[in-house]
Amino acid sequence: MPHYSDTGGSVESNGQRLARLRARRRWTQQRLATEAGYSLAAVRAYEQGRRSLDRPQIVLAFAKALDCHPTEITGGPYVPVSSDTEGQSAVAAVAAVRRALLRHGRPARPEEHEAAVVDLAELRRRVTEANGFRQAAALAKSGAVLPALLRDLQVACEVTEGDQRREAFGLLTSGYECAMQYLYKLGHTSDATLATERVVWSARETGDPLRVLAAHWYDAGEFLSIGEHDEAGAIIDDALTDLGALRERRPEAVSLRGAFHLKAALNSARAADAQAAESHWAKAKEAAEELGEDRNDFQLQFGPTNVAIWGVSLPVELGKGRVAVDRADKLRLPQKFSSERRSHYFIDVGRAYFYNGQREQALGAFLKAERLAPQATRMHAGVRETVGTMIRTQKRGELVELGIRLGVV
Repeated sequence: MPHYSDTGGSVESNGQRLARLRARRRWTQQRLATEAGYSLAAVRAYEQGRRSLDRPQIVLAFAKALDCHPTEITGGPYVPVSSDTEGQSAVAAVAAVRRALLRHGRPARPEEHEAAVVDLAELRRRVTEANGFRQAAALAKSGAVLPALLRDLQVACEVTEGDQRREAFGLLTSGYECAMQYLYKLGHTSDATLATERVVWSARETGDPLRVLAAHWYDAGEFLSIGEHDEAGAIIDDALTDLGALRERRPEAVSLRGAFHLKAALNSARAADAQAAESHWAKAKEAAEELGEDRNDFQLQFGPTNVAIWGVSLPVELGKGRVAVDRADKLRLPQKFSSERRSHYFIDVGRAYFYNGQREQALGAFLKAERLAPQATRMHAGVRETVGTMIRTQKRGELVELGIRLGVV
């Protein structure tokens, strides 16, 4: 049975979208099961909403079999419910951010007064502010500042020269990263991909080899998100090779090396290679121990705490809820960690509890994530699908209230 949003429209589950995509190809459930490598019973359970279709690894397997984009199964981007005024504000700027991204590489044609007031110190302050909104998962505030900021950074790159131009492109790279995360969190994956391309291009203009490699961390993520594991792996391997050739021992290089091993671990987990995932996670732990502190180089949080967080996330990706919960029980997040990162951690913990059948604990973790980052949690495909499944099989107070805020009831 479909359930309904606060606007009265039918809300599809991932399983219902999967069934519709299968029917569009005129496949039987058995044909889909064979093509995707899952049992007929599993396909039936997913389509009927009795089993949560939230794990990216499984979504990607079905998407590949059906030759569709994963978001055709997960349903993004989502529209915030009418009562979520902050969410409505967050999505209001998507079109303006997209326009700013499309302007990339085109002549900025600045007015005389725009060129005259270019101030790199002020732009640096504004980029720092935007990154603060990003780390706080303040999507509405991000959307409010990004369009004008990106325009001013594009102008600065056009009217400056030499070292100032390279600095301007470094700031523009960071601005594009903020835009990418803003769009990704709101489920606008195609626009986020466009932003990632801009990150890679502008990073090259900085002349900083570490900055260029950091941009490829996001580039690898684009291929990972659509199940192109070989391509993602090639980008990661090339980056690790280049880092080795640079023979850099600065903390920034060590941090970047560790971050790439974490990305490799995730890529392996999504490809159902648990052994490789654990191997790369172990190498990331070595880098974190060498670093000895939590850092935020290139806006890539890395260090002992982040490695421990990934130690929870990776078994969740592999469907190993008990391993994830055992590791989470030993982890205490420092309060200084960003709301964005802490909320994602609690999302993973909630999914791990759900896999274990611990539904009350799963709900509690999701509510913690929502308190830290309301819009990012409500827009998270895994949360929406898991909560929807919980509601379909066992409705109760706080769970239904969360479902209403998510728009899955």
